[in-house]
Amino acid sequence: MKTTINMETAEVAKWVEWLADFGRTANDGVTRLLYDDVWQAAQSALKTKMDECGLRTYFDGVGNLFGRLPGTEEQEKAILTGSHIDTVVDGGKYDGAYGIIASLLAVHYLYQQHGLPKKTIEVVSLCEEEGSRFPLAFWGSGSITGKFNMEDSADLCDANSIPFHEAMKQAGFPPAGKSAVRDDIASFIEVHIEQGAVLEKEKQSVGIATHIVGQRRFNIKVSGESNHAGTTPMSYRKDSMHIASELIAYALNRASKVDDSLVATVGKLTVSPNVPNVIPNEVIFTLDVRHHEESTLAQYCRTIFAYFEEFCAKKDAGLEIEQWVDVKPVQMDQELIGLSDAILKDMSIPYRKMISGAGHDSQMFGTYCPTALFFVPSKNGISHSPLEYTEAEDLKNGVIVLIEMLYRMAY
Repeated sequence: MKTTINMETAEVAKWVEWLADFGRTANDGVTRLLYDDVWQAAQSALKTKMDECGLRTYFDGVGNLFGRLPGTEEQEKAILTGSHIDTVVDGGKYDGAYGIIASLLAVHYLYQQHGLPKKTIEVVSLCEEEGSRFPLAFWGSGSITGKFNMEDSADLCDANSIPFHEAMKQAGFPPAGKSAVRDDIASFIEVHIEQGAVLEKEKQSVGIATHIVGQRRFNIKVSGESNHAGTTPMSYRKDSMHIASELIAYALNRASKVDDSLVATVGKLTVSPNVPNVIPNEVIFTLDVRHHEESTLAQYCRTIFAYFEEFCAKKDAGLEIEQWVDVKPVQMDQELIGLSDAILKDMSIPYRKMISGAGHDSQMFGTYCPTALFFVPSKNGISHSPLEYTEAEDLKNGVIVLIEMLYRMAY
């Protein structure tokens, strides 16, 4: 773009605060769950903002909100940009929301400065990504890309036993309504806070995601034998806690030996009978494994589970391994990465390429259409918390980069 992009530094932060009012908690966090009252109010308010910005607004069948700036070349597919409106419980005000606001501000700026684009641009406020109310994540982007349908949500209920489809109906989106699947999207561009500390520590203003990691999650049950804590010699025991601790230590130590980018986490532990003076007869622990290459994930899991089986057999203990998440790694589009690279160099904005260790809607779109994902720094790397924060200058930089990218793609 030949012209200078003029934008007030405080403008983006002001809009973030405005959207955070919908679901703001007592300690300045945000709770905005799929189809609840504050979710409905937030989507309605965003629709009004999009209307005021001159966009053509509409909802699809699952509650994704779109603001369309039509292109003069109508045969062209749409460039989609945005993020998700929902939050975790008592989460931060930037996660997801910033990406929607950045997209709306960018498209509004382009419309004011340059009129209608050649290629249609649509801003999207995706209805859900976090999985915080119902045990299903990426419902918004998954519905658009055809990865989910109504059958996938038919038997789900929230913590208050409200069925998924009843919640949809109450929010004005009957499950028998129109389909959310799209076949007219040329590309997807998402701007997001990093939710990590790399950019801040390295003093970089923008991150270009090259990959989003794959995720495998497991519940692992170790079955031993309960007995008296004082009268059972150590050599006679089948202590499920002792055995599980050996397995956990092996899994976590092995991760760092496989690849610096591979991460493994044991975040939840359930012990039975969970009594101070009784040897546990059962331990269930979770294992979350992430890497950007499927082959590395597979090799790591084969190695540690072979060890688990051998170790438990030696201890005469039972072992059950249940996988409940299998999300494949996704590589971002190489041409869009190259375009991003050129833009950031032209603008002299400090940046780096990086792998996203968290899941994003770009993960759903990445196997459906050419996709790009940008990050801006997160203060102290904190996210999913009321302490989540990004400096106003960094927020503005993300919008400016998005403006330039959409200009080059659509104008």
